[in-house]
Amino acid sequence: MFKLNKLTKKISFSLFAILISLSFASCQSKNENSDTKANNEASEEVKSDNEKEVSKTNTDADKEDQDKVDSKEEAKPVGDCCSPISKEIFVTADYLKDVIDGKNDIKDYVIAEVTWGEDDASPDYLKNHIPGAIHINTDTVEEGPVWNFKSDEEIVKSILNYGIDKDTTVFLYGPNSGVARVALAYLIEGVENIKIIDGGIKAWMDKGYETESKANKAVAKTDFKGEYPAHPDLIVSLEQAKKDIESKDENKQYITTRTYEEYIGETSGYTYIPKAGELPGAIYGHDEADYKNADGTYISYDDMVEMLKKEGVHLSKEMIFYCGTGWRAAIPLLKFYEKGFNVKLFDGGWNEWQMHDELPVQLGDPKTDVKMTTVGELSNDKAKKE
Repeated sequence: MFKLNKLTKKISFSLFAILISLSFASCQSKNENSDTKANNEASEEVKSDNEKEVSKTNTDADKEDQDKVDSKEEAKPVGDCCSPISKEIFVTADYLKDVIDGKNDIKDYVIAEVTWGEDDASPDYLKNHIPGAIHINTDTVEEGPVWNFKSDEEIVKSILNYGIDKDTTVFLYGPNSGVARVALAYLIEGVENIKIIDGGIKAWMDKGYETESKANKAVAKTDFKGEYPAHPDLIVSLEQAKKDIESKDENKQYITTRTYEEYIGETSGYTYIPKAGELPGAIYGHDEADYKNADGTYISYDDMVEMLKKEGVHLSKEMIFYCGTGWRAAIPLLKFYEKGFNVKLFDGGWNEWQMHDELPVQLGDPKTDVKMTTVGELSNDKAKKE
């Protein structure tokens, strides 16, 4: 009897607990339904206002999303993330002075001024150059009439003749983008530590560092100490460029680093290029002068990115730079490469493109007024005047 009473009490208590739980759940459901209804009503009240802002909101959201993607892409490595090879390319005059003074462990290095022609054609070399610097002729890495890079064998032979191999740290400087052109050629072949002295001889002399005027001759080497080319993927051929333009690949951007007059087809910018225009869809990437500060140093990476984004460049897409013959395009390419981006050079640029009558051409500014035609329809009077 005692056990029966105890059992009855337990059952009664359990039923009571179940009833309480059901009652609570019912109340909670009603509250949730009430909240949902209220939220829906509130949503309906602002729906009209929201619809008015859809266009602006979507535009802002797209921009924010793209900025986020671009920001993430800044960490995108070109190769092995754990490589011991430094990607630092642009360095100061102070950095080189420390090397010369033996304040770091760089022992095998070459300093070179880079210009077109031999040392007697340089505007500065036989007057003032950094002590120990040799002179490098841009003709050793490219040749006309297209002015594309020479063969890998020819370039590596010239590299060895200048006393440089894969492991040599090379400090380059010069008055124009010819220095970036040579730096890129050496990088492609596999010289692992390429440095450009930001500001060149002016930055060196502004520091009060000594110069010399006597010509220095390189001691040639015979062994490059590595396979070459090491980075052929940095180059886009004419055939690949034609395929990219024809397919209208939205993940690839062809960015032209030329003057605005060249960009809209008013002039070719070169005395030996008769036709003017751009590849269809080309983005204006600004001329060499826009990548320089008043003192001759290069603008910062952040300023460069801001400048290019205003023209429609997206860092999340593949960036293929080109100009007339590959000099100017090497500047932003190396700056982005230094940060680990997937960048390439269309080596032939406008010069090679305009040699083929069947290829399509963009004339004018796509932001305002643009016309599509072909190379064969262009006039031959757009060469830069002497």
